[in-house]
Amino acid sequence: MSRKIGTVIIVLLLIFFVVQGYSYLRYRSVNAVSDAAFIKNDRLATLSFKVGGKVVQMAKKENQPVRKGEILAWIDPKDLETAKAKLLHKKAALEEKIEATKLKKKRLEETLQLQSEISETGIESLEKQIEATRFNIEAARTKLAKLTRDKKRFAKMLEDRLIAESDYENIQSQADALARQIEAMEKNLQALFVQVHKAKLAARIAQVNEKQIAELTKGIEAMVQEAKAVDAAITEMDRKIGYTVLRAPFDGVIAKKFFDAPKVIAKGAPVYALSDPKALYCEVLLSEKKLHGVRPGNRVKVTVDALKGKNFEGEVDSIAPTSASTFSLVPRDIASGEFTKLDQRFVVRIKLKELEGLRAGMGATVAISRSAGESLVTGH
Repeated sequence: MSRKIGTVIIVLLLIFFVVQGYSYLRYRSVNAVSDAAFIKNDRLATLSFKVGGKVVQMAKKENQPVRKGEILAWIDPKDLETAKAKLLHKKAALEEKIEATKLKKKRLEETLQLQSEISETGIESLEKQIEATRFNIEAARTKLAKLTRDKKRFAKMLEDRLIAESDYENIQSQADALARQIEAMEKNLQALFVQVHKAKLAARIAQVNEKQIAELTKGIEAMVQEAKAVDAAITEMDRKIGYTVLRAPFDGVIAKKFFDAPKVIAKGAPVYALSDPKALYCEVLLSEKKLHGVRPGNRVKVTVDALKGKNFEGEVDSIAPTSASTFSLVPRDIASGEFTKLDQRFVVRIKLKELEGLRAGMGATVAISRSAGESLVTGH
């Protein structure tokens, strides 16, 4: 009797193991199963300041939630504000200098215009006067020559007592008066030449003023460009002052705090690591031998080592077009002809339907259905 019971037990155990083995093999045949899976985060950012300086306050601790735009830390902006104040003072000084130079230029332009008008009009008028005076002198000299001849003739007639002495004295006085008139006109002509020379000197001074105006114009242009450069520097300084406040780029949780304030840091030094718990996904390194039938959209069951007894549902989001070793820093060299075939792995991204309890970095086991749209076959 006991022998029959033992035989039954053995048979039952065999049936149990056969069923379990069949279940295991079927589960592995219809599902691509892998333990090389990890929970990862699409939005895991290391936050840093875009300027260096002394961090005076840090508002958050590790594992604390933050909202997008919330202030996380401050750098003392005193040095930057001092530099900005110097730039503002320089800009104000430049603006005053530009206005003063513009006023000087305007006055010189007005003076130049007046000098140009006077010199041009004066020289033209003087040249006409010189021409008229020369004509009058020439006419007077011709008349004087005639009077001189008449004077000689009257002197001889006076000797011969053909005319009265008063007639001779009259023509002599005319000749003397005309000679004095010619002398006066010649002096006037010399005076006109002097005036022309002065007018030409004034024109030269006007040319000098033109050069000064041109130099002032260049100086104004240079100062305007310098003022623009100072404006750009002030804008850049405002931007840097804005960078002294570190804000959260998205909603999330502080994953790591790299130091405590106060501390002097360099530009780009890590301050916080921020994680978005809503941006989790599962990444699987799937053997090429298991890739058959795996396509985007296939259903997936995920079990996480840290959360025993809980299954997470998902679907295949994407499959890498190349193996994980393709971009290795030390690629395999098969040129020698020596080759050992290795099992290549491809990154498969799993989109999860539920994220509660998951953390980036957790290890997982996945079972990917090889039939798109069908439910997963349960098993081991």
